[in-house]
Amino acid sequence: MNLPEPVDLTDLLEPFRSRGVDLRLDRLQQGLAAMGHPERCFEAVQVAGTNGKGSIVAMLEAILAAAGMSAGVYRSPHLRSWCERIRVAGRWIPPDELRARLLAWQPQAEAHGLTTFEQLTGAAFSHFAAAAVPIAVLEVGLGGRLDATTTHPQRTVLGLATIGLDHCEWLGHDLASIAAEKAGIFSPGSVAISGPQAPEVGRRLEAEAIARGTELRWVDPLPATVPLGLPGQLQRVNGAVAVGMAEALAERGWPLPADAIARGLAAARWPGRLERRSWRGQPLLVDGAHNPPAAQALRQELDGLAPGGPRRWLIGIQRHKDAPSMLTALLRPGDQAWILSFEDHDCWTATALAAAVPSLAGQLHQADSAAQGLAQLVGPGPLPVVTGSLHLLGSLWEQLDPPEPWVLTPGEVPD
Repeated sequence: MNLPEPVDLTDLLEPFRSRGVDLRLDRLQQGLAAMGHPERCFEAVQVAGTNGKGSIVAMLEAILAAAGMSAGVYRSPHLRSWCERIRVAGRWIPPDELRARLLAWQPQAEAHGLTTFEQLTGAAFSHFAAAAVPIAVLEVGLGGRLDATTTHPQRTVLGLATIGLDHCEWLGHDLASIAAEKAGIFSPGSVAISGPQAPEVGRRLEAEAIARGTELRWVDPLPATVPLGLPGQLQRVNGAVAVGMAEALAERGWPLPADAIARGLAAARWPGRLERRSWRGQPLLVDGAHNPPAAQALRQELDGLAPGGPRRWLIGIQRHKDAPSMLTALLRPGDQAWILSFEDHDCWTATALAAAVPSLAGQLHQADSAAQGLAQLVGPGPLPVVTGSLHLLGSLWEQLDPPEPWVLTPGEVPD
């Protein structure tokens, strides 16, 4: 799947790290009112959770396209271009259009002190309104209760990806607390779809659904007989959530027949999720496992592959992440991992990780550059893996061999 070219918006958007996380709804609500409430021009569905949100969004977008709908999609984070965050009818927002939307929002950004994510959300809502999309798929950025996407007033169908421990400094240090923040998207009269969750997560979701007047529907993973465009066993959970959301939309009058749901599931693509790529002809597996639950899921997928001895890794992890737990989940005896730092982010180094996990010290090496790290993956053995932060994947994207082209067009679902 080809990604849009990077676009420089440093004159319009403050780097995320400069301000940090500042979760509120009132700032964007005031800005939306001043901009004529573009968010009221279309309906929306919303997807929250810890791991799998992007995959659920990709599948639901493909389902809507298979049914001939020109849907809007707003997601985060991006791999290499701000334009990845906003799509209409399967097309990335053009760089000049994104700049124009952000420029139009600058007075509101200054008047209300909008965060970068809030500015992007406002720009997305304006873009969807101008394109007259009937519906938009909104991916929560962080949490749910106070996420900017929750300012949309017509989110009657909701999806929940697997909820785990991540962003604990903002969402809480136990699963029940994090689940409560995610369930903050629940609202009276809405229906929420979730696959299997940890017991404490399930109990909290049930309680929040009752308190907020939301119908919570549990779905089982899709059977192996259902073709999926996204690889991996865990995508069967994400696919079940996407199907449940599509069926809930159909109950509300949206034209989503069963054949469109099936074709959309088979057609869905999303980069950086168990994606097979190559570097100078060397096959690689690329996966954005950026927290301990995602690392455990990746390891589970790898354990299902044919054994073949020690594996080579290229890993980049931001310093605020629980990298010791991630490495403990990922690496097996004999595996060798090259640790790479990427620009503009505070990252774990091989030295720091060796001190944090002494038992793995002999398996960790510092990569001085992306090219050096990729070169270390060449050699015999099982399929090497590039994983960690999505920022790492984005920084390496241009150095990988080109992927197969893929464009999602409403009514024209690729094989």
